[in-house]
Amino acid sequence: MNIGILQKAARIALGLSAAFALSACGAEAPADAPNPASNESVSEELAIPVMGEQVDIVAFGDSLFAGYGLENPGDSYPAKLERALRTRGTNAAITNAGVSGDTSAAGLSRIAFVLDQLEEKPDLFILELGGNDLLRNISPAETRSNFTQMLTILQERDIPVLLMGMRAPPNYGPEYQAEFDAIYADLAQEFDADLIPFWMEDIYEDASLFQNDRIHPTAEGIEALVASTVDAVAAVLPEPSDAG
Repeated sequence: MNIGILQKAARIALGLSAAFALSACGAEAPADAPNPASNESVSEELAIPVMGEQVDIVAFGDSLFAGYGLENPGDSYPAKLERALRTRGTNAAITNAGVSGDTSAAGLSRIAFVLDQLEEKPDLFILELGGNDLLRNISPAETRSNFTQMLTILQERDIPVLLMGMRAPPNYGPEYQAEFDAIYADLAQEFDADLIPFWMEDIYEDASLFQNDRIHPTAEGIEALVASTVDAVAAVLPEPSDAG
């Protein structure tokens, strides 16, 4: 992504639409972007010993999962979510398959590869994409098609899905906004997927929880996101006797 686009995103986020700062999640991938095919726990250095069967989760998304701009990989959303679940007694192991800059099309192009690299079928697949589609002004119809194909792949492999919903900014116009925002709820219903309607709901109005680009959360912002979503994630995990 060029600097002009990033500057435009920052200006919009500083102005009328804080929601755009949350939806526009695609900056250039850092040099140390995580391996999207890795199936190792994202926060092994922070692992909390727990009993019970391991629950394998894939966190598949863009820079909001990859941990863009954070000094410590352990501060990424998947890493902090894993720690929060383990603190609750859930033997969670989360694969961070977030890649900065990914659109829904990029996600579609790599989803089968990521799944094929896993040693075991995951107990939950958290799908978080769409913000970069907004940045690139990709049509909602194209975004919906890409999500439909990803969800079809996951459905064919019998993998439970949690969709992390996003919102279009008001400055895109009511027609675009309505068409984009409907994607997540519509597809969650069609594919019997679980849904968090707007997973950044609790932080998007607090500028102090974002980095200087006004797009990516700080470590404190990630902590707040985990606190506001961990209940929803825990609620859709399989019962211990069914996990694995």
